[in-house]
Amino acid sequence: MLKVLVVDDEALARERLKRMIEKNEDYQVIAEAAHGEQALDCCAQHQPDIVLMDIRMPGMDGLAAARAIVEMPEAPALIFCTAYGEYALEAFDVAAVGYLLKPVNQQKLQTALDQAQRLSRAQINALGLTSDAEKKEQAPGGRQHLSTTRRGEVVLIPLDTIQALYADQKYVTAYHTGGEALLEESLKGLESEFADHFVRVHRNALVAVKAIEALERSDGGFVLKLTDCAFKPQVSRRHLTSIRKFLQLL
Repeated sequence: MLKVLVVDDEALARERLKRMIEKNEDYQVIAEAAHGEQALDCCAQHQPDIVLMDIRMPGMDGLAAARAIVEMPEAPALIFCTAYGEYALEAFDVAAVGYLLKPVNQQKLQTALDQAQRLSRAQINALGLTSDAEKKEQAPGGRQHLSTTRRGEVVLIPLDTIQALYADQKYVTAYHTGGEALLEESLKGLESEFADHFVRVHRNALVAVKAIEALERSDGGFVLKLTDCAFKPQVSRRHLTSIRKFLQLL
């Protein structure tokens, strides 16, 4: 049976999670905490296998507590349960195995608990089992994922799988190998942050440099054919010369 620590500053939220967890006889809630400092004490005292952690709490918040917990010799797996989606990237930076948005439902909680049975990132590192790809992922140098929200759950999209970004009003659509996703980020901000990864081809579009295959004529203008992507972004006259020069270098 796996031991679970529930951390949330709201007593009703803790009680709800406890009831959901204890529906599965493979898990037992062995302690509760109302803030980050208390969570650290509970980890030291009870050595849980899994910690369900809220983020916004008085005093030490969930992210600060998580950073301390993953440094423990026997670090538990971390699952964040929060009402806020904007902390997802920070959460996964501290080796979280799950990120659930409140109100948490039974099925998503169960899936996260099952995932948490695997070795946590801290435990993998301690055993010296980190792969070369994972080491590269953990290296400093900026984000390696973009995030979207799907049916109340935060989903990470690996940067290397994104072929194009297209802006339409307040949203940006990411075309990636797994489909399409809406991002709540600006195209200008993404262009600035990932200048070495994407190139602008239109005022509304960025494309991944490595995904560009060919320039094609279309309705009196030009579009780009991208690798494994049905979407063909239009190339504006302003960017046509630079794209042609780029293609000559391929």
